[in-house]
Amino acid sequence: MNILILGTAYPLRGGIAHYNALLYTYLKKKHHVEIISFKRQYPEFLFPGKTQKEEGDAGLPVASEALIDSVNPFNWISVGLSLRKRKPDLVIFKYWLPFFGPCFGTICGLIKWGRKTKVVVICDNVIPHERRPGDMLFTRFAFAFADAFIVQSDAVEKDLLATIDFPRYKKIPHPVYEIFGTRIPKTEARTKLRLKDERILLFFGYVRSYKGLHVMIDAMKEVKKSLSVKLLVVGEFYDDEERYRWHISDAQVRDVIDVVSDYVPNERVGEYFSAADVVMLPYLSATQSGIAQIAYNFDKPVIATNVGGLAEVVVDGISGIVVPPNNPQKLAEAVLKFYSGRLESKLSAGAAEEKKKYSWERMVEGIEQLTMNN
Repeated sequence: MNILILGTAYPLRGGIAHYNALLYTYLKKKHHVEIISFKRQYPEFLFPGKTQKEEGDAGLPVASEALIDSVNPFNWISVGLSLRKRKPDLVIFKYWLPFFGPCFGTICGLIKWGRKTKVVVICDNVIPHERRPGDMLFTRFAFAFADAFIVQSDAVEKDLLATIDFPRYKKIPHPVYEIFGTRIPKTEARTKLRLKDERILLFFGYVRSYKGLHVMIDAMKEVKKSLSVKLLVVGEFYDDEERYRWHISDAQVRDVIDVVSDYVPNERVGEYFSAADVVMLPYLSATQSGIAQIAYNFDKPVIATNVGGLAEVVVDGISGIVVPPNNPQKLAEAVLKFYSGRLESKLSAGAAEEKKKYSWERMVEGIEQLTMNN
């Protein structure tokens, strides 16, 4: 097939770019594939981070064309008409934010017009974590041009069925992020990061309110009473960083929490995961989490809350521990159980086994089945 992937690609940064690079790599084994990326992904005033560009290595170098301007309707029309001339058999785009609904919908509508081109949407979210006026309108517009969907958790499946009548879809779990290399010895990773603590928890990724860092801070206050553990908070703040730092100080846990408030380049991600004993996902809401799939890539167990699709990926007692959301006491108890029960070896082995379910070959096969049988 002749396939176009619309979406984020290097040098734009983040999980969507990593996902598209891996999807491209595996699809390209059997098909002709091109990535059409953004020349402007977000207007600067709407972007909460420090920069939209990756400052480190590509991780997985792939070719892409930066053509799309997310806020210029005239651009959507010109790009749609231009891509139409390439006569793609299939267009794929990953949907994570309604902001992109008009852009993707217009481009796909023009590509499909009068042709047999199919469109498959990979849904990270159907209903966003932080809702805004117009979300459902934009989402329905984008989905109006889709022939099929891929959902990656029960939560997203439920949202899709509530949004679209009788959609054609498959549920395929989020594949493992292989883009960051393989695990290195824990002692080596800690030496590189200048960490001397005996026990280390990792909270990784963009900090937003729904990810529950404030709950983790309160949990550390309880953990500190019984055990010496260091929590590494690594990632750029998309919420008010000072509010979290005040919370850390007020909870009197500054001595057990280290904050690295910056985006981590691809080539250094593995160091943090390799250095940690366990990865923390204290989310208040979720559909699925790419962080869990990074953890599994490094055979790291996960302590997660029972929200959205997290408990589908983190199997309680097998590859991690699952606790109720928004409950610092239960979160603290899980950390103490992890160490007192000496569970790291058992749960790490479970994570290594569980990750076998999350292959890119399975994703490619699902896309092919949706396209060829429709």
